[in-house]
Amino acid sequence: MKGTLYIVATPIGHLGDITFRGVETLKSVGKIAAEDTRHTRQLLEHYGVSTPVVSCHEHNEQGRSTELAALLEAGTSIALVTDAGTPLISDPGFRLVRAAVEAGIPVVPVPGPNAAIAALSASGLPAEEFVFAGFLPAKHGQRLRALEAIVAEHRTVVYYEAPHRILDALADVEAVLGPGRPVVAARELTKVHEEFLRGPVADVRATLSGRGSVKGEFTLLIGPGQPGDAPRDSGTIANEVEALIAAGAPRMEAIKTVARRHGLPKREVYQMAGAVHNEA
Repeated sequence: MKGTLYIVATPIGHLGDITFRGVETLKSVGKIAAEDTRHTRQLLEHYGVSTPVVSCHEHNEQGRSTELAALLEAGTSIALVTDAGTPLISDPGFRLVRAAVEAGIPVVPVPGPNAAIAALSASGLPAEEFVFAGFLPAKHGQRLRALEAIVAEHRTVVYYEAPHRILDALADVEAVLGPGRPVVAARELTKVHEEFLRGPVADVRATLSGRGSVKGEFTLLIGPGQPGDAPRDSGTIANEVEALIAAGAPRMEAIKTVARRHGLPKREVYQMAGAVHNEA
C-alpha cells in the first residue's frame, strides 16, 4: 500500500486557527515535510505532536521531493506544511505534489488558514470574483508592467507584499491605476496587531508613509476600476501621464496606460498631455 500525501494548512498567526483535522493529521502521519523545521516545531510542541520533521523548502525541494516520493511509495504517509497558511500558495510544495500525482500517490488537502482569503473576506471589496496574483515583482519596472496589466481589471486583485516594499508598491499602484483606486492593505492578519487600512490608494499610502516604520507582512487588495470615476480634464490626464513617466514608464507606455484607465482613445490622451506640456 502506498502512503498518502496530506497538504495541511497551518496558522498564519493565531495558533488556534489550525483545524482539529489538521492537528490529528499531523499526529497520524509518519513524517512531516516543513518549509522551516524550527518554525513548525513551535506549532507541533503547542499541540503535543511528536511526529518526525524534515525540511522541504525552495532551496532543497527538487532533491527532497524525490526522497519523500520514495517514502510515499514505500507506504509512509506524509504531511506537507509551510510556515504559514496553505502549502503551494506562494510557498514551496509544487514539486512534491507533482511527483506524488505522477506516481499515482493519493494527495489529500486538509484545508484551513489562507491569508489571501482571510483578507478578502474582511476587505469590503467585491469578492464574488477575484484574482490572486501572488507577490508583486520586487523590481520597479516589472512591478509597473504587472500593474499596467490590471488597469481595466473588473475583479478584485489580491497580492502579497513585504513590509520593506509596501510603500513602493503603493506608489506604483497610485501612479499606474490612479490615486483614487480603492485598495485595502491588510497587515499582520490574525495576530495581535492585525490592521486593515481601507480607502483610495493615495490615502492608504499617506497613512503608512506617516509612520516611523512599517512592520508586518501585508496582503494588498486592489479593487476593480470604475470607468468615469476620475475627472477627464486635460490637466488631470496630463498629470497622470507625467506621474507614470516619473515612475519610470516610457512616455508612449504612460499614454497607453492612462488611455486604458479612462477608456479614452490614445490619440486623445496624447493630445491632452501634449497640450499641457506645451503650455508649461
